[in-house]
Amino acid sequence: MANLADRVAVVTGGSRGIGRAIALELARQGAAVLVNYNSSPDAANEVVAAIEALGGKGQAVKANVAHLEEASELIKAAADAYGKLDILVNNAGITRDNLIMMMKEEDWDDVLNTNLKSCWNCSKAAARVMMKKRYGRIINITSVSGIAGQGGQTNYSASKAGMIGLTKSLAKELAARNITVNAVAPGFVETDMTSVLGDELLKKVDEAIPLGRRGKPEDVAYAVAFLASDQAGYITGQVLTVDGGLVMG
Repeated sequence: MANLADRVAVVTGGSRGIGRAIALELARQGAAVLVNYNSSPDAANEVVAAIEALGGKGQAVKANVAHLEEASELIKAAADAYGKLDILVNNAGITRDNLIMMMKEEDWDDVLNTNLKSCWNCSKAAARVMMKKRYGRIINITSVSGIAGQGGQTNYSASKAGMIGLTKSLAKELAARNITVNAVAPGFVETDMTSVLGDELLKKVDEAIPLGRRGKPEDVAYAVAFLASDQAGYITGQVLTVDGGLVMG
């Protein structure tokens, strides 16, 4: 029997990169997956097609999860379609990098809303559904930037650090209802978000990583699938770094 057979999952920002890999891995493990997107319907539908090619169940659902009402509708879509929600992966995220002296206020607001507020919005809605079933797995995709900071990313690092605080607080709130809340902190992963970096910088990144390479989206997906499983039922409030050893301690 598949590890996540009969489970229902929502993956925000699930149409590309890490979110896509997570959606596919959860489906491989047997979960039905709602692939959330905001502006990439073709990409989201391609992920659903890939899930169905694996013999799984999936559907694409549009929602700007930075808005509470739309996030709530996304969670409702899962509950309406399958009668429950077992797994929520808060993966939606953007960057608007710049030094603080040149960063626009809207770049701060957009990143905090997309990365952090969306996590709160979806978790708030999902908690209601999960508490009724006395079961749930909430997994927040943070970043090593939220642990160690990164120059030129005061907005992104703050949003990801905020997700870690949210993870730990929510884990304490929901533990009595058999709902675990954990975070996964990727390092440098090969996605559209990191592809804009120049070759020289990427070479320096590789040299700084003890394992000597950037991560693959699948590296993160495997960690998420474990935390979503029953085998991780006694783990909550933790941050699992998936970074090749880049940030230790």
